[in-house]
Amino acid sequence: MLNVLLLLGIVIFAAKASGWVSTRLGQPAVLGELLAGLLLGPTLLDIMAWPLFAEGHAHDVVKVLAEIGVILLMFIAGLEVNLADMRRAGKAAAWTGALGVAVPWIMGAAFAVMVGYPADRSLFVGIILTATSVSISAQTLIELKLLRTREGLVLLGAAVFDDVLVILALSLFLALSSGASGDPASLIWIVVRMAGFVAVAVAIGLFALQPLLRWIERLPISASVLSATVVVTFLYAWTAEALGGIAAITGAFIAGVFIGRTHARETIESGIHALTYGFFVPIFFVSIGLEVNARAMGETGPLFVAGLCVVAIVSKIVGCGLGARAGGVAWPEALRIGIGMISRGEVGLIVASIGLSSGLISDAVYAATVIMVLVTTLVTPPLLRLAFGLSARGSRGGQT
Repeated sequence: MLNVLLLLGIVIFAAKASGWVSTRLGQPAVLGELLAGLLLGPTLLDIMAWPLFAEGHAHDVVKVLAEIGVILLMFIAGLEVNLADMRRAGKAAAWTGALGVAVPWIMGAAFAVMVGYPADRSLFVGIILTATSVSISAQTLIELKLLRTREGLVLLGAAVFDDVLVILALSLFLALSSGASGDPASLIWIVVRMAGFVAVAVAIGLFALQPLLRWIERLPISASVLSATVVVTFLYAWTAEALGGIAAITGAFIAGVFIGRTHARETIESGIHALTYGFFVPIFFVSIGLEVNARAMGETGPLFVAGLCVVAIVSKIVGCGLGARAGGVAWPEALRIGIGMISRGEVGLIVASIGLSSGLISDAVYAATVIMVLVTTLVTPPLLRLAFGLSARGSRGGQT
């Protein structure tokens, strides 16, 4: 127990200190937290191999807490989904999100096949590249005072579509890959289970959560609404995977979407943010580095890592740019939207973590994925500033 306490103290301190340094350098905190994990992991210090932590269950405790962090992180992602904003973003956001998933999936899978990966694992590599994180782009646009331009609104709307489609693609892939291959009855049963779970989850979300939270709110229980939210999120996550055959993070995401529509959203949001970002999420991001051995990338080679980064960047620019153009956005704006969708983030890391634990990708590919996330995180702000700088003399008629 003492060793676990010491390890958690080191992990959380390293995450927050590195995140602070990262923000001071004009980068997102998540970048510093990932680098802290790489520093503590087998790439450099290999803290889990120290005699103090190698014995006992310290590593298992960190992994379990990291998994809870993933669940809560996806709940927050759902909580921040504003269905009204999605409708306002309209056709351009929908097309951007859809092609921003389809093109990276196809290009990523094709790249993996070209370097010799089997078809099923290549498809999963493609799924990893579909995720995006516009929080970095949004922060850059805020600094440039351009978040409320048409590009900014489409970016925010497209990110929601992107997240939903990535989670659905991941859930469908995992369900089909775990089912009896080629057996039509098994495939039908998988689809029925998934559809049944989604139908019940949506019905409960629409009709039961609001009155349930109002009733719990009146009970003489400390932090009753927050506790109820955690219980509902965990039950949704468990039911999604155990009964619906869908990834647990999908259940957490759905729970977030519908709890976000209740009257207690602000209370829940402040409490769950403190709980998640103060404890669980730092452990999750550092745990990624603890699982990565960058020295093991020799199995794939630097060319694989470089190729993965290039495909990640180009596929988002092409896919999202074409999607925005199909949605009626002019080419210069579409290009800026594509650049704004480059950065990968939490969802991509979650997908990669699931792939590693499921045996769908190797340690070397996982390490390459983390490097890809770091690279796309680093290149997005300067590219976005450059793209808007080049158009500074042009019209900004899309600004609202």
